Amino acid sequence: MADIHIEEFYRDAAIALIQLYNAFPRRVNLFVEDIAGSDEPDEFGLHSKRHMACFGTLLWLAEEGLLRYVDTIRQEALDQAVLTQRAFVRMSSPASPDLQEEDLPQRGQDLPPAIREDFSTHIHVLRTALRSGSSVKISRVMQATFFRDKTDH
Repeated sequence: MADIHIEEFYRDAAIALIQLYNAFPRRVNLFVEDIAGSDEPDEFGLHSKRHMACFGTLLWLAEEGLLRYVDTIRQEALDQAVLTQRAFVRMSSPASPDLQEEDLPQRGQDLPPAIREDFSTHIHVLRTALRSGSSVKISRVMQATFFRDKTDH
């Protein structure tokens, strides 16, 4: 993928959604700094483009119905954020076999059914993609999980 800002968007969105999934159903503050790294505003109090892109990602996720929040904390965080029902169900549901880990079929027969089921979910595939550090894999998983399937709207 050639567009760095799109790769960062997918990575930021993945991190935010995983953080919210890990806290679900509790409402939590979602800090830009925890997702995009630390940022020092300039002498005029303006944040970097990177910080603002991450903040924009969080707002966009809310506008698209993947998370809700009570308010913003300046341009630093979303206050009392939580996944929407749509995002929670999607992340908890089984991913398509092409997104699941390549070695799962070999390992899958040795694992208890409950573990196999957990390994097949979108949240597991998303966590694995994020751990891999591969922008291509993160982008592919995010697109398949949230942006390609029009039937879950």
